[in-house]
Formats: sequence, structure tokens, C-alpha cells
Amino acid sequence: MRELLRVAPGGTVDLGAVDPGSTPGLPGPEVTGERRKDWARRQVELVGAELGRQQEMLFADAQARAAGGPAGGAGHRVLLVLQAMDCGGKDGTIKRVAGAMNPLGLHIRSFGPPTPEELRHDFLWRIRRALPPPGYVGVFNRSHYEDVLVARVDSLVPERVWQARYDEINAFEREQAAAGVTLVKVMLHISYAEQGRRLLERLSDPRKHWKYNPSDVDARARWADYQAAYAEAMGRCGTDAAPWHVVPADRKWYRDWAVAHLLRETFDTLDLGYPPAGFDVRRERERLLGTEGNAAGERQVNDR
Repeated sequence: MRELLRVAPGGTVDLGAVDPGSTPGLPGPEVTGERRKDWARRQVELVGAELGRQQEMLFADAQARAAGGPAGGAGHRVLLVLQAMDCGGKDGTIKRVAGAMNPLGLHIRSFGPPTPEELRHDFLWRIRRALPPPGYVGVFNRSHYEDVLVARVDSLVPERVWQARYDEINAFEREQAAAGVTLVKVMLHISYAEQGRRLLERLSDPRKHWKYNPSDVDARARWADYQAAYAEAMGRCGTDAAPWHVVPADRKWYRDWAVAHLLRETFDTLDLGYPPAGFDVRRERERLLGTEGNAAGERQVNDR
């Protein structure tokens, strides 16, 4: 899946050629023996259990390194960057994919319009402060790419400013990769029609009104501009150190299946394992069993 969905480094991205309703890599019904939707959802649960195990090994490895283990260094970090048009499914992906992992080992951050304090710094300042610590899985709901997407389409900064940010982003991501951060950058690619349906759902259900923002319609009117901005950002910032992946996202069940597999395959490249004990296991077992004998003697005395 990492290769199938990957944007070619330095290549030209044509989002119009990617069908948002397609399901690349998903086995057909003749293979699964059941509806692909049902099969994919069950697979997400199974892969989720594996992600939880890999996350635990990631954390254990970092803890052992911090305690002065033989491996040294700070340990790995995994950062999932999710970008999408409004209603693209970022929240749902986090809930169903990242939700399978231990919340104590997750570092989830959402990026909206910058605060006055954040505006006093360069655009990467708030991103650096939100990076996951060693041993953690980070998830960015939107990210530093907003500064070459929204900032570009809405002319929040001059063109020379957002044009320069591509190189700054590439340098930043190379720096993070060298420091042990494994980046998984995903654009959840939905169609114009599907976005319209999801916005109407929010307006039709009072329980979803809180999710609706009138500005979403304004952004929808700039659809072509946003598609062009996404295409250039992925083309110029899809590198070997931090590749981009385009996940067709009209079908929510496929979206979750694809992102879960992207994460699992990424974990596999880290060759993780549980660190060896930093103590004499046999001796500690003998000591523990010795306390059990003492406890049994104390129980006998107390029973008299």
C-alpha cells in the first residue's frame, strides 16, 4: 500500500486522475468471500490489534533507550499527517484507526487558524512544539501544509512567502527524519459531490450542526484552487524522507482500511521488538518466589 498509494517524488500530481471512489489494493469479493465493505471493516479491527502491539514496542524501546539501554539514542517516533478538504474524514480516520492504539501513547494535535502568539513566530514554530516525544505515535489533524494551502488560496501571505515555504518544509521534514521521526503523510481525497453530500448531512441532522461551518461553503467555491494547491504541495514536498500518499476517501470503510495498512507497513520498516531485560531475569524470579514463600508463612501464622 505504501508504494501503491505513494506520490512519486518530485513528480507532477494529477488529482483528477485519482478516482475518490476507487479502492486500490483491496481484494475483490472472489477473494474475500463476502461483501468487501464488511471484510474491510473486520480487517481494520485485526490490523488495529497489530498497531497496538507495534505501538507498545515503540514505547518500550524508547523507555529502554532513555534508561541507558544498549541501543542508545532517543528512539523512534511515528507521525501521521492527515490533510483533506472539509468533510474529508480526518476525524473519522483518527477515531477508527488511531483509536485502536493505547491513548496513553498517542499524541494527537489539531491545527486551526494560528493564534496571535503563533503569528509572532515562523509558521513551523507551532508544529515543532507539537511533535510527539520518542516512543509515541503522533497524529496531526491538518498540519504545516495549511501554510501552503489555505495561506495560498486565501492570499493570507504574498506569493513569494508561500512559495518559499516548500523548501522550508522539505528541510524541516529531512531534519525530523534524521532525528528518528517517521512521517506518514496522507491526503484523504474526496470528490466534490461526496463533500456536498456530507455537508448536507450535517445540515439535516441537528446532532451534527456543531460540525458545520459556513466558511466550508466558501472554501467549496474555491475547489479547483484547492486541488491545484494540494497537487503542487504534494509534488514539491513528496520526498524519500517524507513521502505523500493519496487515499481515495469517498468510501469511509476503504479509507480506514488503507490508512491502517499504511501505518502497519510503516511500523514494519522500523523492525521493532521488545527490548531485553536490564536485569537478571532468573535471579528476580527466584527473589519473587521467595517473597511468595514468606507470604505463605505469614498467612499460616495469621490463621492460627
